[in-house]
Amino acid sequence: MADSDTKYWVAFNRIPGLGRVRYALLEKHFGSLENAWTATGAELRAAALDEKTIRLIVDQRPKISPDEEMERLARHGVKAFTWNDTHYPKRLKEIYDLPPVLYVRGELKEADEWALAVVGTRRPTPYGRQAAEELTYELAHNNITIVSGLARGIDAIAHRAALDAGGRTIGVLACGLDIVYPPEHSSLALEIAARGALVSDYPLTTQSRSEYFPRRNRIMAGLSLGTLVVEGDIKSGAMITASLATEQNREVFALPGSIFSAQSRGTHALIQDGAKLVQRVEDILEELNVSMVPQQLQMREAIPATDTEASVLRHIDVEPLHIDEVRRKSGMPMATVSSVLAMLELKGLVRSAGPMHYTRTRESRAAYGGSG
Repeated sequence: MADSDTKYWVAFNRIPGLGRVRYALLEKHFGSLENAWTATGAELRAAALDEKTIRLIVDQRPKISPDEEMERLARHGVKAFTWNDTHYPKRLKEIYDLPPVLYVRGELKEADEWALAVVGTRRPTPYGRQAAEELTYELAHNNITIVSGLARGIDAIAHRAALDAGGRTIGVLACGLDIVYPPEHSSLALEIAARGALVSDYPLTTQSRSEYFPRRNRIMAGLSLGTLVVEGDIKSGAMITASLATEQNREVFALPGSIFSAQSRGTHALIQDGAKLVQRVEDILEELNVSMVPQQLQMREAIPATDTEASVLRHIDVEPLHIDEVRRKSGMPMATVSSVLAMLELKGLVRSAGPMHYTRTRESRAAYGGSG
């Protein structure tokens, strides 16, 4: 059930140019978007909005009905989550340019915290097609949710392979969720929504435009632990996604290819810049420390997080820390620290980084909402 304020977030999302910064200004000044929706021009000015945005809001607001927006979403089986909603993906909240409103058709699950974006060219070589199919199938078989953009080529191959493996997949669209682009992927989109989710930050009826795709890619990278680029030239959407993943402090993986293929120029450049070279699925699973996803998920469900675990985890970051230092920072007895670290390791939230040293995994950031 949507929060009573959600319809106003959705209504504001109909107004062009209201991104993360302006939503934050409205929320901070008015306390709720309902109050902002009824604000006068002078009151909007007091929220530090620029004059162009104020004129746009005042002009567009009478043409938009918050209730009708929610009714339209319901008719299309689409849910809307604001960044304050508990159902908003935790990992997506970590990125700088997070969408204020996320539209979802299907269902997002806790298991989707273990996700990998798989991207690449729309014109794959036979080698790229085979590699994408096999790697994605194995990833999905290992309970990794596959995130991609429903585009022609590698995207569609990745979605299909994940579904064939009986796994979950998320399609991120650069249009409203009542539209499928490209249209020939309508059946695939229905399968994804039934066995995973379609997501977008664009309102219903929004047609895809070329400038929307790079912004769409930030969501693909943001939902994922890392991004695998299968094939792509130097200047391609796949390279944009890889760059965004790097900016978001996520891992980047790349498939090597022929030195004579233009479709491998991008992946080779990524490898030269430090991306993890992928020859087998274990290269990804081991790098992300996700080789035991089912067991870790069962542990989290069976044994809920405790305040003690959160307290210990708060003192551990991505740099290895000796158990003595964890004890000193937490102020807890060594026996307590040792048992808590063992439980956190079973849950996949910390890992051993050498004798008596521990470091966070990326999963812990999503599970506990950051490093504290």
